[in-house]
Amino acid sequence: LALLIVDRAGFAAGETGTPAEANKAAAGATPTPAKEPELTPEEKAEKEARKACKIKICDILATKDATGDDVACDIVKTWRGEDIAKMLGGKIDWPWGNAVCQSKLELQRAPLAKAMSEASYVIAMPSQKVRCTLAQKDKGEPYVVEIAMAPKVTFKDGKASEATINWGEAQAPLLVYPLVYAATGLDNQTNVLGPEVVRMVNEFATKKCAGVKSELPSNKPN
Repeated sequence: LALLIVDRAGFAAGETGTPAEANKAAAGATPTPAKEPELTPEEKAEKEARKACKIKICDILATKDATGDDVACDIVKTWRGEDIAKMLGGKIDWPWGNAVCQSKLELQRAPLAKAMSEASYVIAMPSQKVRCTLAQKDKGEPYVVEIAMAPKVTFKDGKASEATINWGEAQAPLLVYPLVYAATGLDNQTNVLGPEVVRMVNEFATKKCAGVKSELPSNKPN
């Protein structure tokens, strides 16, 4: 999902944390919040560059106003290898290190507003390309992969409930292509990443947007 590139992003209602923390909370114990990893200078610069895009999306979600400009942002996001492995949950192998991904994020305003205001709504994004540079765990030149995706997210009462990434055509070096083809094909068939997309979309709409609430145009005096 292109939104995943926005500050881990997408749109999660709900809480983040490990299954162990969730079990403690269910038992009445107070869970210990997971410590946010320290960002590298490059990651800090990427996050700051994504901020304007985040504010625009969050303002649409908050106001539920379908009138106005659509969203168009150039996004760069570094995904750490260990974080990718956790998202895949052991169902798909991740043989590389960090992935630095770039995308032209294009979102229509009206569907975003309707997803927040209607009882049930489906956002089906047009195909969008993502270009990722995959670092090798050992020394060597990184691999460059380009892949298309057409994400689809179902919302119920303003919260994401289902999602599919819908991977499309990929371009990659010969040594990498078979792995990319197999992994994306598996996800298209079994939707391994669907639940993670739902979690991240909802987390974006709540936790991430709460972090920029004071900066939303709708919260500033005219």
